[in-house]
Amino acid sequence: MIKLMARRLVACAALAGALLAAAAAHADDAPRVRVTTTLGAFVIELNPERAPLTVANFLRYVKEGHYTNTLFHRVIANFVIQGGGVTPEYTLKPTHEPIPNESGNGLENVRGAVGLARAASPHSGDAQFFVDVGNNADLDPLPTRWGYAVFGKVVEGMDVVDRISVQPTGAVSTLKSDAPLKPVVIESIVLIDDKPKSGAPAVAPPAQPSPPPQPAAAAPPPGQ
Repeated sequence: MIKLMARRLVACAALAGALLAAAAAHADDAPRVRVTTTLGAFVIELNPERAPLTVANFLRYVKEGHYTNTLFHRVIANFVIQGGGVTPEYTLKPTHEPIPNESGNGLENVRGAVGLARAASPHSGDAQFFVDVGNNADLDPLPTRWGYAVFGKVVEGMDVVDRISVQPTGAVSTLKSDAPLKPVVIESIVLIDDKPKSGAPAVAPPAQPSPPPQPAAAAPPPGQ
């Protein structure tokens, strides 16, 4: 048992080292990805400085094409939209090993923030992610509990996120609740280079819309 635990600790340390090395290439800038869905597209700006492991992990799935033809399978108005791990046939896609939880990085689950979904275990996040539709302080860490790691924010197309968040939902196939009755498909997530070229004027990002009213009761946290 002790030898098995030691091997797992070594494997976890090796994974963390590899992800940190991958994140180092992006540490000097804020990479962006475009999420294209059947209801429109939005852009996420990643934060490798605050969440190096989580950003590197997310970009690995992006570069592998993992998110193509997956669903936003969990949608709760004024709370979150969650996706990236369920196929249109409502099966789970295979993933890499889970990564360490970076929820103590100072980034908060506010409207437009992008976080890593996980199961009850704090270090169980892999490919699935969510976008905060409301301000969700209940997902932030406390001294007595782990939170949900934020690793980016929506900088364009928050209206698309809002559109997804208000789709009619219910029980669909293997999903017992909160699944869009008409599937919302992620057609692709791609890394984009939208930095101004030399001599070109910088374009200011669009203003974020005002936050909507928050729900009276907290919804269950994002899970796998």
